[in-house]
Amino acid sequence: MSEKRIRVGIIGVNTELGWAKRAHIPALRSLPDYEITAVGTSRIESARAAADYFGVAHAFADARQLAEHPEVDLVAVTVKVPHHLELVQAALAAGKHVYCEWPLARTTEEAEVLASAAEAAGVHHAIGLQTRYVPAVLRARELIEEGYLGELTSVTAYSGRAKGAGDRMPEWAVYTLDRTNGAGTLEVAGGHTLDAVQHLTGELARVQAQLAVRRTSYLVGETSERVPVTSPDQVLLGGTLPGGAVVSAHIHDGKVAGAGTRVELAGTEGVLVLESTGPAGPSGIQMGELRLLGSRTIGGELAELPLPTRLFAVGAAESGLEGFHVAQLYARLAADLRSGERTVPDFTDGLRLHRLLDAVRRSDATGQRQRL
Repeated sequence: MSEKRIRVGIIGVNTELGWAKRAHIPALRSLPDYEITAVGTSRIESARAAADYFGVAHAFADARQLAEHPEVDLVAVTVKVPHHLELVQAALAAGKHVYCEWPLARTTEEAEVLASAAEAAGVHHAIGLQTRYVPAVLRARELIEEGYLGELTSVTAYSGRAKGAGDRMPEWAVYTLDRTNGAGTLEVAGGHTLDAVQHLTGELARVQAQLAVRRTSYLVGETSERVPVTSPDQVLLGGTLPGGAVVSAHIHDGKVAGAGTRVELAGTEGVLVLESTGPAGPSGIQMGELRLLGSRTIGGELAELPLPTRLFAVGAAESGLEGFHVAQLYARLAADLRSGERTVPDFTDGLRLHRLLDAVRRSDATGQRQRL
């Protein structure tokens, strides 16, 4: 692709709320490589309102028309998970590059369809696993490769999100309570957290897990209607890595106070810790700012480690707190589109993560350890 700006069409833009407004648009506008040229929603009236609000040239209610427009190079799919299959297929059929939010699809079977279609289309396809490009994670990976930990012995991950604390759930989030929609605690918080762990350590070889629904219903914030919960809000698992290191993780929603994420990697020569901080910290590893701590002194105290400026594609002041991690991934995707390389997590990576979550579900259902 030439050095001119990469033209992006975003499907799923709301002027009042939504991940596109909070993260994708600020992220893209913070990067000189991109220009937002089109927005799409399910109704042409709302699409035109969004185009006017964000100052975008083209508005569509038909995803295929958006993808086929000559002024769109990359389609970003930021809608609810059950719609990913249809909308991503429309972009691939138009021969356009695609960025799809995680989870890739509602089920692993749908993810397999999209991964195969993306490979057949020959385009660049990216999945929104942006935690891989958080500066603290990038630095931790560098240090591990340099031998900071020695031999890895254990990984302990904890993520307690504030989502679902109290007895009310905003209407936009109610769909995540139904397990058939594939967008609950396991898929979102679990998927992002486990992907970050595996990005640092390699993929799990075995896993044994337990799932639970501890908050069985919520009141819809806007209507006070009571809705049931079928998607697990507690994920507990243990596993092993191919080299023998053990992994434990507890991921849950509904934490009333002290919400945040902590991932500790212990080795024979050192310890590294990723820890959420800042106002977005309670929202999960994929959104909250992370700091890196470490020590190689026996009996020593952990100390915060500096993060080199070269690891920041853009600053949070430019991209906004919620757009910061997304901007780091978009920056790497732009480099791939310019060079023809394929370095960012793609639909094949997303499919592997879907299969890991399937193993978690099977372990919970059977009570047996699963090989991966």
